[in-house]
Amino acid sequence: MGFTKDELLARLQELEIDYSKYEHPPVLTVDEQAKYVSSSEGALSKNLFFKDKKHRYYIISAMVDTKVDIKVLSQRLGLGKGGIRMAPEEALSELLQVSLGCVTPFAVVNESSRDVSLLLDHKFKNQTRCIFHPLSNDVSISLTTSGLDKFLQSIGREPVYVDLEANPVVGKDQPPDLAVYVPSNSVELPNKTPSAQAPPPKNVSAEKTKPVASAKPSKPAGNVKSVVENSPLTVFKNPEKFVEEILDKTSTLLLSEAKGENVEALVETLRKRLASEFTHLAVMYKNTAYSEGLYAGTQCQPKRP
Repeated sequence: MGFTKDELLARLQELEIDYSKYEHPPVLTVDEQAKYVSSSEGALSKNLFFKDKKHRYYIISAMVDTKVDIKVLSQRLGLGKGGIRMAPEEALSELLQVSLGCVTPFAVVNESSRDVSLLLDHKFKNQTRCIFHPLSNDVSISLTTSGLDKFLQSIGREPVYVDLEANPVVGKDQPPDLAVYVPSNSVELPNKTPSAQAPPPKNVSAEKTKPVASAKPSKPAGNVKSVVENSPLTVFKNPEKFVEEILDKTSTLLLSEAKGENVEALVETLRKRLASEFTHLAVMYKNTAYSEGLYAGTQCQPKRP
């Protein structure tokens, strides 16, 4: 069972994150939410849940006025123009463990959403406060982006803010700028019942055999360096920092679990709780190594006569 809104709000209080709470009837759209929560309390958000053809999932959290072009976003992720679509409704309960209308950046708190990528609108950074549902659409909370960042970092997530309206050229000389944020793992849902949110493809056989478009630069890529340098994954280029992250997580969990536990039970608890955390850190480390290798390979090619 996933986090409840009360457990989430309790977590925010434990982290000493300041927030304002607004209770209202359940709402399914931003327009409905706006009837009960004034824009003066913070910037309202729209939260989209996508999947790609390899069963990898993405939460896109954007300002209401931000135009998110799915085709452009798909290309920027290196998945081709039709690489992503709205995720099926059953994925809400299986992965995010929330109901329809409750998609939120806070949903990545659940272990089941460990492999879901979260991209945040860079416009949030210019807002005094931002408004999100705390896992339930009968409540809204407003908080600062620094508060949101603190929460995400507390669960091992580095906040990723991107310009969702950008439309950079993607080609053999310009690799997709958001490809580093594509999840490493696919997720197969146990329930394969078709959903109204994601209609079945018109040509299943073609979709299975058609290769996913990708960018393989053969010449130095002018924007690779900026992508690597600005990526939040760059903190994992430092092995000492990587080890420090592991030790911090181990120490925190040890202190929280040590009371009243015998040694054997405590060791088993630590193994279960830390396995996914370390896997996530290792994936981030691997992605960083890939980005660094891509930059080195494209910038250090010998000149041809």
